Amino acid sequence: MATLKENLIAPVAEEEATVPNNNITVVGVGQVGMACAISILGKSLADELALVDVLEDKLKGQMMDLQHGSLFLQMPKIVADKDYSVTASSKIVVATAGVHQREGESRSNVVQRNVNVFKFIITKIIKYSPDCIIIVVSNPVDILTYVTWKLSGLPKHHVIKSGYNLYSDRFRYLRAEKLVIHPSSCHGWILGEHGDSSVAVWSGINVAGVSLQEWNPEMGTDNDSKNWKKAGSS
Repeated sequence: MATLKENLIAPVAEEEATVPNNNITVVGVGQVGMACAISILGKSLADELALVDVLEDKLKGQMMDLQHGSLFLQMPKIVADKDYSVTASSKIVVATAGVHQREGESRSNVVQRNVNVFKFIITKIIKYSPDCIIIVVSNPVDILTYVTWKLSGLPKHHVIKSGYNLYSDRFRYLRAEKLVIHPSSCHGWILGEHGDSSVAVWSGINVAGVSLQEWNPEMGTDNDSKNWKKAGSS
């Protein structure tokens, strides 16, 4: 007996099974992980998106939210499981999982706890996707990126960290806000290890190539009467 689908839709050609060739995995479905997942879907970067987390109920709920919203997207296949087999053949894996940072706790203090988490995660990722690129987002990101590289055995160009892109973007935005211009016109960088030891490169801040320190040599110092160190508008 024909199925309801067969009664509704008459095939005009033999259907060929298609294997997704652009799989992306997000490990961890907290706020950062879901922001990554939504960005991946919004940019149509994947044929198949896999989500992994140890909290099964939360994982299922997040997967369903994405699946139900896929009506507004170019529909990729969205799957989720605590079993890492669902991540098989991923080209890119975004690692956002980790223990929560306690109030007042430095990023360095959570390193050992997150290293233990990553020992499990990275082993599973490599088992199912041995040639993937891993993007590390979890903190402390510099240390965990090195740990990921050592544990995975991947070449160094296959292990990438989010680094200071976000901090540099914040830096640019806040300086642009003070100047009342669009952030894309203001350029500047935050360098160093991710965390409290980071350094703002005040000598590198420029607008359309014009160095701001040429106009205010005291910028970024304690002698700066304009107080550029303070975030936001004056």
